[in-house]
Amino acid sequence: MNAVLAVRQYVSKMIEDSGPGMKVLLMDRETTGAVSVVYTQSEILQREVYLFERLDSPNREPMKHLKAICFLRPTKENVELLVQELRRPKYSVYFIYFSNVISKSDVKALAEADEQEVVAEVQEFYGDYIAVNPHVFSLNLLGCCRGRSWDPAQLARTTQGLTALLLSLKKCPMIRYQLSSEPAKRLAECVKQVITKEYELFDFRRTEVPPLLLILDRSDDAITPLLNQWTYQAMVHELLGINNNRIDLSRVPGISKDLREVVLSAENDEFYANNMYLNFAEIGTNIKNLMEDFQRRKPKEQQKLESIADMKAFVENYPQFKKMSGTVSKHVTVVGELSRLVAERNLLEVSEVEQELACQSDHSSALQSVRRVLQSPRVSELDAARLVMLYALRYERHASNGLPALLDELRARGGTDRYRKLVSAVVEYGGKRVRGSDLFGPKDAVAITKQFLKGLKGIENVYTQHQPLLQETLDQLIKGKLKDSQYPYLGPNTLRDRPQDIVVFLIGGATYEEALAVYNLNRSNPGVRVVLGGTTIHNTRSFLEEVTAAGFRGRSTESSQVPPRSSSRR
Repeated sequence: MNAVLAVRQYVSKMIEDSGPGMKVLLMDRETTGAVSVVYTQSEILQREVYLFERLDSPNREPMKHLKAICFLRPTKENVELLVQELRRPKYSVYFIYFSNVISKSDVKALAEADEQEVVAEVQEFYGDYIAVNPHVFSLNLLGCCRGRSWDPAQLARTTQGLTALLLSLKKCPMIRYQLSSEPAKRLAECVKQVITKEYELFDFRRTEVPPLLLILDRSDDAITPLLNQWTYQAMVHELLGINNNRIDLSRVPGISKDLREVVLSAENDEFYANNMYLNFAEIGTNIKNLMEDFQRRKPKEQQKLESIADMKAFVENYPQFKKMSGTVSKHVTVVGELSRLVAERNLLEVSEVEQELACQSDHSSALQSVRRVLQSPRVSELDAARLVMLYALRYERHASNGLPALLDELRARGGTDRYRKLVSAVVEYGGKRVRGSDLFGPKDAVAITKQFLKGLKGIENVYTQHQPLLQETLDQLIKGKLKDSQYPYLGPNTLRDRPQDIVVFLIGGATYEEALAVYNLNRSNPGVRVVLGGTTIHNTRSFLEEVTAAGFRGRSTESSQVPPRSSSRR
């Protein structure tokens, strides 16, 4: 149950199957993303792949000395481009791999176009998704629904991505879905249809306990994507944005040219792998230790290279030193920028109030706290608005609801009106009327005790009190207590035993806070393996774009746009 490993193995197999010799890797926009998150360019270069091209690039030169490895989505556009390519081949031989099921008619069209017999192989390798972490995958789709219904094209793409994930992990699951969500039921049915139609592909060795696919809807928990984050990976995405492991730092004051874009990948960056789930205070300490370690290993400027042995030692250690130098400068820059933004936007105070809204139920205190923060000139328009959104969701039906006054204060700050409309849009998207679960408040004495004990552990937990609804849902699922009445099975069969292999998918996007929850669940439940997927991975800005794209625009008539974001089968 490792999404990164599954896609890496596909890429490795493609390169191996093409044999020795110089190669070009021919991809489309989406498969370029899928490959880039699991393999570095330098790694692929070591495997004799010397050129990376897009199939839709119009100015590719013929290079008959190269073999072409094609990794493409089986779209109508790609098949047409490939037909044109094979009629006038630019490379000596073609190894063609589709990232999903390809129709027989499309294979026939390719065969008819291959008049020069340059195609050595056509296969299906199911890497039709972005493997973000070993236990997290995304389809990079924003705005998957229109209102409470699927956008048809997005439904088709989501079905393809989700079934590809199942095929790559070799799982034929039983399916459960969130009953309160029509999109969840629709996706469950579409996935089931594919499994039924392609039953030979899903004919994997049976396990004692069948795997389970659980399909959920983001609208059941609109709180989680609105919160500031304090663990490294989640914080970077919230404040800087992560796009296929790449971070755009071009707007950082005084940034050097070589650090304008950096890659954060747990597969190739030991510091990131060890720190991505740690909180911000720990990251600061670990950055300091990393720098001190680097200083100790740094070659002395006056180092005497008096013998061949000295020179050999220097040359052998230099690549390691250079790599470490790059790691240090990258993380110092990223953490430095996070620190700057936290101070500039007064995020410690903002986050404390966010957590109070999400986790506590003292209305009077919460209202006072939100008002106090709204009056601070240091707090950004986005951060002020998200507090009002959280308040609106939390106290939507409270007898002393103070939302109208808060909206007036939001307007009095002198900003634009778009965020005021988004407040009501968020409530329309994920308010009490549409939620299938009780989002707020512990359900039983055990949960209340846990929350109380967590609160006693010290001030550092003020910023991390919140636990996403997904954590409780999965906890109930693993214990065999998730209610069939709220999360029914698709079809007559049900699991008799507690599930072990679980794929959980969030329509409307997952978050890195939920990825952390799944990571911790996997660690604390030996024998249980959970993989989390979503139509995308959200931060606050992308979540508000999702709400807007779905058509929830609030009650104002003005524009509510969100500012832009910083044939054999295996």
